Amino acid sequence: MATPEPFGSSDTSSGFNDRTSADTSPESFSIDGIIGTSSAMQKVYRLTQQVAKSDASVLLLGETGTGKELIANAIHHISNRQQGPFVKVNCGALSENLLESELFGHVKGSFTGAVSNRTGRFEAAHSGTIFLDEINSTTLQLQVKLLRVLQEREFERVGDTQTISIDTRVIAASNRDLRDEVNEGRFREDVYWRLNVVPIKIPPLRERREDIPELVTFFLNHYNEAYDRYVVHISPDVFDALQQYHWPGNVRELQNYVERAVVMAAGDEFTMALLPPSVLGSEVQPIQPRTNQPLELKDLHAILVKQGLRDLGLADGNLHTKLVEGLERELIHQVLIACGGTQTKAAATLGINRNTLHKKIKELGLDNDEGS
Repeated sequence: MATPEPFGSSDTSSGFNDRTSADTSPESFSIDGIIGTSSAMQKVYRLTQQVAKSDASVLLLGETGTGKELIANAIHHISNRQQGPFVKVNCGALSENLLESELFGHVKGSFTGAVSNRTGRFEAAHSGTIFLDEINSTTLQLQVKLLRVLQEREFERVGDTQTISIDTRVIAASNRDLRDEVNEGRFREDVYWRLNVVPIKIPPLRERREDIPELVTFFLNHYNEAYDRYVVHISPDVFDALQQYHWPGNVRELQNYVERAVVMAAGDEFTMALLPPSVLGSEVQPIQPRTNQPLELKDLHAILVKQGLRDLGLADGNLHTKLVEGLERELIHQVLIACGGTQTKAAATLGINRNTLHKKIKELGLDNDEGS
């Protein structure tokens, strides 16, 4: 079964269309294969169309599940590089050494396991576009090498001395604010400015709620066909619940819930009973966006009581460690619940590597908790 893209399409041919039907805006655009007609998405479509006409580097910013890869794909396929390759690299999925080899290639014998020469992704994307997803996860050392490619359009394979020149457009994406990463010393400022020639902010689903009905309808049609079902009626209170939910997992989370509803429906109606507890507003609350606001005392006290730390005295030398562990454990526990126990999704929501999350789950004993 082919899974639709997060915005609602598996069609890889992206192009712009003028909307001429129900739109009242004199200039209203859409991208083939991307669902959403809200004003927030219209801004994204216009920027995408404009930047596609050049070879400038683009930085796509947005939370996990907002559709950054779809926009990158659209920029490539409506640019003058559309006949060239579109190469995707998830920088957060590989260690530093493996990522360096993946990006720049290597020569035989350059390290253990290098049994032959290998072409890197930058070289493979020559005359086309390379999409560097989760660019914020790269190390400072690797960013030095990225800077040279961005400035000079040349590099050497790992273990080689021969310089390779390329003509490759770079589109990068981050689920974190790279300006903040620069300020915190985790991302090089010179690389940031090379990537941030044209920034495009992809709005989270909670900022374009008017697109939810269209997205739900699309996913219903897709999964009805995929699973040979006939869930065609949607209870009005379902839409009310979906509109009120915060959507920490964005469109990808909505897609998951619609697929579940189609699979679990007893008849032809999508009812409230098919929604997960987090959307229904039960004891499992949706994850709130990160803010700089401190916890209120009552919230801190509730967490401490739950973690069994209520009777600790201030003289306890381990108090700080226990407080931090208690808060960290509760946060990870709630995120895992909201993400249905999926560690990959939970790690993305928390903004950490999946391996780091897995290690913390074991250290905090969450792997023994029921439903975590």
